[in-house]
Amino acid sequence: EGTLVCWEASVNVEEADDWLRYGNPWEKARPEYMLPVHFYGRVDHTPDGIKWVDTQVILAMPYDTPVPGYKNNTVNTMRLWSAKAPNDFNLEEFNVGDYIQAVLDRNLAENISRVLYPNDNFFEGKELRLKQEYFVVAATLQDIIRRFKSSKFGCRDPVRTCFETFPDKVAIQLNDTHPALSIPELMRIFVDVEHMDWDKAWDITKRTCAYTNHTVLPEALERWPVSMFEKLLPRHLEIIYAINQKHLDHVAALYPGDIDRLRRMSVIEEGDCKRINMAHLCVIGSHAINGVARIHSEIVKNSVFKDFYDIEPEKFQNKTNGITPRRWLLLCNPGLSDIIAEKIGEDFLTDLSQLKKLLDFVDDEAFIRDVAKVKQENKQKFSAYLVEQYKVKINPSSMFDVHVKRIHEYKRQLLNCLHIITLYNRIRKDPKKSYVPRTVMIGGKAAPGYHMAKMIIKLITSIGDVVNNDPYIGERLKVIFLENYRVSLAEKVIPAADLSEQISTAGTEASGTGNMKFMLNGALTIGTMDGANVEMAEEAGEENLFIFGMRVEDVEAMDKKGYNAKEYYDRIPELRQAIDQINSGFFSPDDPGRFRDIVNMLMYHDRFKVFADYEAYIKCQGQVDQLYMNPREWTKKVIKNIACSGKFSSDRTITEYAREIWGVEPSAVKIPPPNIPRE
Repeated sequence: EGTLVCWEASVNVEEADDWLRYGNPWEKARPEYMLPVHFYGRVDHTPDGIKWVDTQVILAMPYDTPVPGYKNNTVNTMRLWSAKAPNDFNLEEFNVGDYIQAVLDRNLAENISRVLYPNDNFFEGKELRLKQEYFVVAATLQDIIRRFKSSKFGCRDPVRTCFETFPDKVAIQLNDTHPALSIPELMRIFVDVEHMDWDKAWDITKRTCAYTNHTVLPEALERWPVSMFEKLLPRHLEIIYAINQKHLDHVAALYPGDIDRLRRMSVIEEGDCKRINMAHLCVIGSHAINGVARIHSEIVKNSVFKDFYDIEPEKFQNKTNGITPRRWLLLCNPGLSDIIAEKIGEDFLTDLSQLKKLLDFVDDEAFIRDVAKVKQENKQKFSAYLVEQYKVKINPSSMFDVHVKRIHEYKRQLLNCLHIITLYNRIRKDPKKSYVPRTVMIGGKAAPGYHMAKMIIKLITSIGDVVNNDPYIGERLKVIFLENYRVSLAEKVIPAADLSEQISTAGTEASGTGNMKFMLNGALTIGTMDGANVEMAEEAGEENLFIFGMRVEDVEAMDKKGYNAKEYYDRIPELRQAIDQINSGFFSPDDPGRFRDIVNMLMYHDRFKVFADYEAYIKCQGQVDQLYMNPREWTKKVIKNIACSGKFSSDRTITEYAREIWGVEPSAVKIPPPNIPRE
């Protein structure tokens, strides 16, 4: 289950998204491959080896979903796991007469796979979450080892399986730290179950695992309490301690007497509550570590894991994210796909770099007209959708200024709000002046426990209530909060967007992929030099994006000097007016103090320096308006952006993972179709 957010008269409500209520026609249950997963218990050190005993067993039921390739006759399988209580679960309770409780407890066991934690870039250290992480890791690793043993690569002798070729045939990509338990679990299987020597097991584990880091925000990095591991996964705690001891011995040999370095690099963080730093475990236990955009990978090397990079620089790589052109162009924007195919053929759908050929048509008047026409048709279509779904009427010839992503302080939806308020105040002040009409659409979900994110949504809808109902404003400015933002809504709004907002504080967005989707679909980007924006500007030319604001080095310099928001508030009249309006209840007349938490945060506790980029952002938005008034020049920049978006295909990203991390060569050979006799 997830959550969805609805907007009714500016009231946001969360509802459970019961996506399995009517079943899932695409999945196939595979009960014949059900596997046991162990929790709790204790560890016995015996002459025959180490045993994890007296555990609670939960069964993992596999469900397979087919994932068809694009016109290549290949179908891969995605295997997901559902938790099931075993039939004898807690039946000792039944034996003493509490049959009802024994049956009720089955639900507690099956809760493991019942609900997904919907946080984004925030770590919530709940025991259920740790259970979920171990549950999927343990089931998947058993499955991997079963397959390896049954293959010809297991080189079985009568006594035991030979795992020498395991890293050549198995790649475990740790997608963030959530599957980090793969490292101690693989060690547990190799050492305790397969009776392998520790050093050999460690070598095989390291060569099998690789780690992708997805965030540099400290609050997002997983740090589990040692006490929780002690109770839930006692054997894994022992293994992590042993891994850490060998690692620290190695560091101490390289840097004798450098106690501070040992503290910084330890997997175990000392303090009031001893914690396990899962990112450090991933770095130590992997043969490759990568970030997901070039600027992010540099921050990973020079800041987040600098001590580790100093010791093993060869392990660190970059793999810039990508998006699939089949969904994010062909499927969601058939009109644009068609006019591209007319000019350069259809091969771009499997080789997106071919879009470069469109550079030959930047000055082609017919193509410029066609691109503008497709965009306008998409805008008309999305306008009709908004009328039908939300009874919201907007001007389809206005600029569609779109900011869709998770609601988070670092993504700076608040900076967008300040621009809207500034525009509103300018129109009110001088209503006779000519303005480029804008429809600002902001969409995204807030994590259930993230108070500030929920307040940001409330502020957006409240600003919309004032702006949209002001007769002085008319159609010159509209503010829409897109409810329940999800992939199916993204497929509608992205092809219709004119302007893509990518305005995170430099150094905080690891990559982003929405930025790529907008670029491919003919929106121009207003953004900071952050995440993949940097490479987008490099590919298309900085002059073809609207780049503004501090760079990473400016943010670092400001951190050293100290950021004083009040400085900007005192110096910039339009900023001061906007903040005073939010603070005084101008946008919340029924509750004047409603947004004081937001104002207090922006004035005194803003880690993401919204005010520092306000002036540059407002000025850059003025440049957006200027260009939008020249549709031909705007569309020429759109064509340049589309033509230069080829790098951001997931085909390129996956090929790089395959060649440079997994050690396999991707094949473009199409498998012959099965010979199915016709009736």
